[in-house]
Amino acid sequence: MRTFVAVAGAGQFSEAADGLSITQQAVSKRVAALEKSLGVRLFARTARGVQLTADGQAFLPPARELLRAAERARAAVRPGRRNLRVQPRGAGRAVDLDAGRRPGDRVG
Repeated sequence: MRTFVAVAGAGQFSEAADGLSITQQAVSKRVAALEKSLGVRLFARTARGVQLTADGQAFLPPARELLRAAERARAAVRPGRRNLRVQPRGAGRAVDLDAGRRPGDRVG
């Protein structure tokens, strides 16, 4: 998915490969595998690079949203991104133990 979005943005396999730090051959294979799994052509290959087909244009917005959702999911579980909440017995509400803490700070 990330490779497809990179190629769509770059308009060329070689430029997308550079941005992803992989080979052009790897980009081509990933795109071909995605096209095969979907059963459609996502790109029209031209002498100057690639252009999205109608299917590629339809696929791009949900692909971008999927990548954004994956990043939000990763961010939700990164250390330092969540407060540790406890509710002592008899207390009416939970207390944030990590409020104002930074990653690496000691709790104690």
